Amino acid sequence: METAKEFEVRSPKRKPWKKYALISVGIVVLLIAIALIFVNVYINRSLPQVQGEVEINGLEEQVTVLRDDQGVPHIKAENAHDLFLAQGYVQAQDRLFQMELARRQASGTLSEVVGEATVDQDKYFRTLGLRRAAEASLTSYSEESMDALEAFSDGVNAYINDASTNHRLPPEFALMGIEPEAWEPVDSLTVGKYMAFDLGGHWERQAFNYYLLSEFNEEKAYELFPTYPEKAPTILGEVGKVDVASSFKDAVIPHAFNGSNNWVVSGERTSSGAPLLADDPHLGLATPSIWYQMHLQSPEYNVSGVIFAGIPGIILGHNSDISWGVTNVGPDVQQLYLEKRNPDNPDEFLYEEEWEEATIHKEPIKVKDADTIDYEVTETRHGPIVSEFAEQSGKDTSMTLRWTALDPTTELEAILEINRSTNWNQFEKGLEKFLAPAQNFVFASNDGTIAYKANGQIPIYDNPDDALLPMRGWKEEDEWKGYIPFDELPSIVNPEEGFVATANNKVVGDDYPYHISHNWAQPYRYERIVQLLEGKENLKVEDFQEMQMDVHNLQAEEFLPFMLSHLSRENLSHQEEEAVSLLEGWNYEDDKDLTQPLLFHAWISSIQDVLYQSSIPEEMRGLFHGSGQTTDELLRDVREGEDSVWITEAGGIEQVMTTSFNRMISERVEDLGEDVERWTWGDAHAVAFTHPLSSIGFLERFYNPEEPKPVSGSRVTVRAAGYGEDGIVDHGASWRFVSDLSKPSLGHHIVGPGQSGHFRSAWYHDQFDDWVEGAYHETSLQETSGQELMLTPAE
Repeated sequence: METAKEFEVRSPKRKPWKKYALISVGIVVLLIAIALIFVNVYINRSLPQVQGEVEINGLEEQVTVLRDDQGVPHIKAENAHDLFLAQGYVQAQDRLFQMELARRQASGTLSEVVGEATVDQDKYFRTLGLRRAAEASLTSYSEESMDALEAFSDGVNAYINDASTNHRLPPEFALMGIEPEAWEPVDSLTVGKYMAFDLGGHWERQAFNYYLLSEFNEEKAYELFPTYPEKAPTILGEVGKVDVASSFKDAVIPHAFNGSNNWVVSGERTSSGAPLLADDPHLGLATPSIWYQMHLQSPEYNVSGVIFAGIPGIILGHNSDISWGVTNVGPDVQQLYLEKRNPDNPDEFLYEEEWEEATIHKEPIKVKDADTIDYEVTETRHGPIVSEFAEQSGKDTSMTLRWTALDPTTELEAILEINRSTNWNQFEKGLEKFLAPAQNFVFASNDGTIAYKANGQIPIYDNPDDALLPMRGWKEEDEWKGYIPFDELPSIVNPEEGFVATANNKVVGDDYPYHISHNWAQPYRYERIVQLLEGKENLKVEDFQEMQMDVHNLQAEEFLPFMLSHLSRENLSHQEEEAVSLLEGWNYEDDKDLTQPLLFHAWISSIQDVLYQSSIPEEMRGLFHGSGQTTDELLRDVREGEDSVWITEAGGIEQVMTTSFNRMISERVEDLGEDVERWTWGDAHAVAFTHPLSSIGFLERFYNPEEPKPVSGSRVTVRAAGYGEDGIVDHGASWRFVSDLSKPSLGHHIVGPGQSGHFRSAWYHDQFDDWVEGAYHETSLQETSGQELMLTPAE
């Protein structure tokens, strides 16, 4: 047996360089390990403190913050000041980076921290002037509301100061090399103005209609208008042509699919004998969620629901007496005006035969690692010139935007009054201060009342057709004639039908004396909700939850037989024959495991391409909001025996159906293979809840820990699920809520993908699967259990 010494003698000696190389590798590994440990410790340190005690300057009394199993904070304070200060602190704990991005995006200051990539976006938001509008709104608020805004800001800043001092800021700040500035009341109002922008109006459709009349004859142009105008407009002959395509090429356009569902049923039709209410606002789906769920309790408040991060109060939810929810009305509150500029003075514009001086706002844009841009915004009596933020739009003519949300408004005032309301009269009184955006509110109270009301400043037009196109900025007769009086806005209390439902559908009949909008959502979600409610009794919470997940496709039920009947069956390939057979046997359910929803939605999209792609440039189709509704109307006209210029010029209805079908199948074969029966809707329709920093390659595994999950539903089903060209579902029910007024202290919620914005938190993506599967959690206004944090006044 060899001894160690003998082995040592016989072993070859290591060369010195190998020895040093191994030492170097060991040092590198050690340094990497130390770095990883440091990063890991740093990241964990930045997790919110949810237990123990924290001293905060400005508190008058001790505040309890209890986070339940879903990470929902239940804040209990002895007074309203402490309540809102604690709300600001807690929101910042979970969502500070989201709040920072939100105020920067709305204020047009992203380039300070991102660089040149966001300059055009900043120019657009500086042009709109959301922050200027928020600053103007401050003077309209009561002392009580200003106290709430100040206390909330103090709470946010208390967290910023604590996290900065103790190196506990969320890691996103380190990744971007920035630190958050102090939060101010105007920041909260600016974030609120951004939400009004996201739910906005229809200026882009006015611009598109203007483009149509500029490029096509009246018959062809009017066919794509949302409403066929009774009299031809004369404006095009009075001004120079505005190049819409180039002027708006960098405009930030809100998602066309922004909508919502809500409905409320009286106790006569429920199992409990008390009203039931459901709400699911359809907004962007991302990480963190656009909503933050909270429960706020003090002697003045006991309210639970959701709010946008960066804003005090609860915007949607319930208290111990009432519940409420919203959908977007979508009224014509945005109006483009064509302006005549003085050729001798570019800062003057014509109005009633006189030149008026515009207001010039200096908006210097700081750009990371680049020079500051000396940007200016020109604002006429109607609003900012929006056609020039990208480039000169015309020699003498420009477009301005008149928009109600750019006026001083008092939404937070309304929210705080609503939060304290105990009955319909108080609630409706609070709504009078909710000026923008206009929403369809449904309401229920434990006294048995159910109600509906549209809110907001909705302009009065002399002629409703005026809202279809830009108007003349130099004519007084083209000005709005005030706003629809609050008492005359659409409203109903305790209807005979025993229910009220809205889904961005047309909410008024032809006998309503005022114009609301030309642009309503396709009616299928609303019609399906009514189908599910009509004649039903003994309704329960579980029934409403099932309704929110309903995926029956009424658009397909209406149009697929017509589409198949005009499809040429000659020379069909094997895949095309298989697809036809599958479609003919479909139950019209947009189920993720079925092939037919994929075929139908791809076919509908292909029909639009066949009709519009060769005539309307891609950048203009981005302004063609409501194109689905318009295409439906064209198909209905042909189905009823009427002519359509667009369909005729595309070769007739059989040619349109056959060409679009062939293209659709060919593209799907290329993407998914030749076996049609193996294709599923889930192959092209999956939700991801992506984080804004996940596009940086190595960060994706941290910020997007879940693979995209196939989901059922579509843009036209009650279970709304809008998607982009990549098949990722990015719009839908950002919050689902059901309330049984027999148990007013309980709310049934889902906030996908979770409460926290910190990727190491247990509440980061814990509601992802629940959102996909339709599971809900209960949140109570009464005592609950969880992790408790005490906020105490600093000595």
